[in-house]
Amino acid sequence: MIPIKDTIRSRSFPLVNWLLIITNVLVFLFEISLGQNQLDQFISIYGLVPAHLNLANPLSFFPFFSYMFLHGGWLHIISNMWVLFIFGDNVEDRLGSLRYLIFYLLGGLAAAVLQVVIYVHSTVPSIGASGAIAAVMGAYFTFYPKAKVVTLVPIWIIPWFIDIPAVIFLGLWFLLQLFSGFLALSSAQSASMGGVAWWAHVGGFVFGLLICRLFEQRKLYRQYYPDEYYPW
Repeated sequence: MIPIKDTIRSRSFPLVNWLLIITNVLVFLFEISLGQNQLDQFISIYGLVPAHLNLANPLSFFPFFSYMFLHGGWLHIISNMWVLFIFGDNVEDRLGSLRYLIFYLLGGLAAAVLQVVIYVHSTVPSIGASGAIAAVMGAYFTFYPKAKVVTLVPIWIIPWFIDIPAVIFLGLWFLLQLFSGFLALSSAQSASMGGVAWWAHVGGFVFGLLICRLFEQRKLYRQYYPDEYYPW
């Protein structure tokens, strides 16, 4: 299932969301300008490598933040930025720009922490904004469960566009991450082979689900959105 758009219009211009997208794209363009050896070194330094963390060296923890601005290819960057574009504007609208930025970074941090806890000895760099974006999705799940996500469902060669309630679309997405994470744990080689950081997605989503209300500007939004988008 490929999300195309949601049905909620944001009240304000999502400045921080756009700045995050632009920053990720600029960093990716810098990445692809490097030679292969330079790129490998760059990823090794700024990607999150659990085995490289050292309490005696505080700088070794900088990748907990830098990793979320790195991407491994065109499909990686495009898919992440597209999902952030769809869901991030409404969450920023609900939180306010500064709170949204802090929430986004903390969501990426929470995602990284769980990934490191699960694969504490891994020497494979984790990169990508998907952990932080998962936190945004968790917040969207909480704030707009009755919103609709226009979704492309390819059946054979025929594209079908279906309006799926956000609570179902995002709920199924989370269950897939959780299932895939446990499946990866059953593989002894999963930590050394790399691939999708399923547990970062799980950690980010749970963080967003549980913490988003602490960042919410609740009173400002009752006058702008229909009651049907409020589960309380």
